Amino acid sequence: MFSFPELVIRLDKIRENAKKVAGVCSERGIAVWGVTKGLSGNVEVAKAMLEGGCTGIADSRMKNIVEMKESGINGPFMLLRLPMLSELDLVARYVDITLISMKETIFLLEEACKKAKRKCEAIVMVDVGDLREGIWPDEAEDIGMAFRECEFLKFAGVGTNLGCLSGVIPTRENLSMLVETGKKIADVAGSSLKYVSGGGTSSLKLVEDGLMPSEVNQLRIGEAILLGTDVTRNREIPYLSNDAIEVRAEIIECRRKPTKPIGEIGADAFGNVPHFEDKGIRLRAIAAIGRQDIRLEGLTVLDSGLEIIGASSDHLTMDAEGAKHRLKVGDIVRFRPDYGAMLAASTSRYVRVRIV
Repeated sequence: MFSFPELVIRLDKIRENAKKVAGVCSERGIAVWGVTKGLSGNVEVAKAMLEGGCTGIADSRMKNIVEMKESGINGPFMLLRLPMLSELDLVARYVDITLISMKETIFLLEEACKKAKRKCEAIVMVDVGDLREGIWPDEAEDIGMAFRECEFLKFAGVGTNLGCLSGVIPTRENLSMLVETGKKIADVAGSSLKYVSGGGTSSLKLVEDGLMPSEVNQLRIGEAILLGTDVTRNREIPYLSNDAIEVRAEIIECRRKPTKPIGEIGADAFGNVPHFEDKGIRLRAIAAIGRQDIRLEGLTVLDSGLEIIGASSDHLTMDAEGAKHRLKVGDIVRFRPDYGAMLAASTSRYVRVRIV
């Protein structure tokens, strides 16, 4: 019934991107887990990633994992966010690998797995500088000792997150620190080091350049497969498609107006004080999409000659003076989203998701 705004997902592009990423990584002995959280655990996207060669599916929300598994996707599944204590029973039932960093969570998840009569693997997250989740390397022995007491929750490896919070770029040096920490934990836990999970899309450049430590054998990839980009390194990945995801919105007003507001300027609806350059009278178009639907800063207009001016909760205003074709009410405008804009659009209940 409701058509716009919409988030268009091209499964063939995602499948092909997954195939190419998995191919590049497999040459270095690295398995790729497809990350679906950017599209809210979309079932069809998960299938396309697996068909493209991903080893498993990784998502940060248990709700998404439960829905994907109950829809018939066998996984395996990895929980990307450290588990909340309130969801440990679900983790024990549905997840094959979980990321973990707290000793108390290890013991409580062991009890949940025992109750579910199901074994689960754990990847210990190690903070090598980005200052998000993870143990410090000097905590390796303490964490290893905790796993020695577990029967159902098995230590399987180490992982790290880079680029997401502080923008720290993966390097051979900080990933070598991850490897050494993993060896210490495995030695204390009396286990093998099955996985060394060296990050996500931002780590791909090391693989491409042959600089990835040989012990790294897993990456968790979302952005590259979905968008063909690497925002941390500010690049479009040359061998991937960057048009798998598109946002479309409908024009609801189009008329000539001044470019400088009339009257005293205060803060806008979001507390920002805007500034405008006086360019005279120009054609302005308003699309029915706003900050309740999208992250404005993450949109690139695909239609030639249009320029985004700003947005409120429900309206996106554009300068249409240079548009190749004169816009009219009812026309559809296309945008390419970055990761943040895609995430916001897939989460908004006001944006229709259309699979192509």
